[in-house]
Amino acid sequence: MSHIVQVEAREILDSRGNPTVEVEVLLEDGSFARAAVPSGASTGEHEAVELRDGGERYLGKGVEKAVEAVLAEIGPAIIGLDATEQRTVDQALLDADGTPDKGRLGANALLGASLAVAKAGAESSGLELFRYVGGPNAHILPVPMMNILNGGAHADTGVDVQEFMVAPIGAPTFKESLRWGAEVYHSLKSVLKSKGLATGLGDEGGFAPDVAGTKAALDLISEAIGKTGLKLGSDVALALDVAATEFYTEGTGYKFEGQNRTAAEMGAFYAELLGQYPLVSIEDPLSEDDWEGWVALTEEIGDR
Repeated sequence: MSHIVQVEAREILDSRGNPTVEVEVLLEDGSFARAAVPSGASTGEHEAVELRDGGERYLGKGVEKAVEAVLAEIGPAIIGLDATEQRTVDQALLDADGTPDKGRLGANALLGASLAVAKAGAESSGLELFRYVGGPNAHILPVPMMNILNGGAHADTGVDVQEFMVAPIGAPTFKESLRWGAEVYHSLKSVLKSKGLATGLGDEGGFAPDVAGTKAALDLISEAIGKTGLKLGSDVALALDVAATEFYTEGTGYKFEGQNRTAAEMGAFYAELLGQYPLVSIEDPLSEDDWEGWVALTEEIGDR
């Protein structure tokens, strides 16, 4: 009864006003789900490939080709399969594409179908999605990391780090962690206003003030957390998405905060940050192809 009987797709706009793919899946028992696919402002060379239309429409970012891929190939490949057998469905999707980077049918088309099937399978099973995916041991929800200050490719400012996030690690429930994050976000706006800094938003909805650099941004967020009555470190921790590939050039290194830096110098900077702020995550601190740098960075801060 949980077999897939219909797959539909359409082009929609995401929160940035860019086209993306939305996929709908209907099961034999009437269970129904839809999923929309996100995309980032900065993407790595080795990431799975989105299928975009090119040309003038939507400045080349249209996804009509991906929609057609769902309707013409992906749908027929999974119709008749049991939606509760996610591995079987995902393998059918990979087989239909047949490329290592998912570039023929498009990662956006494939992911939309996979997500929609998972959600439909959860509905058919009468389970919340986290319980359905996590199984009987899924009793702890992830701690959300909320992007509240934007830089890098997400903002037209002098801040090189792309995302500054807060993680409400001390919240007893997801509901409370969501409230804490929202309160810190609004507190940050007040802090920025009090200092005469801009409260305009970046590409992902965080504030995008033009401040002196990483430490200045972290200090502002730390102050905002304190003004809510929450404790920095025990209640709310900090996290970064540096997206270092965006400011790395082979031969000259990292153009970061007005200086050309080596991987070792970037590692020393991160070690310094870890000593001064309660950081629980640093995403993409070096370029994706700086293999020697990653080895050195792991030796520098890998145990922290």
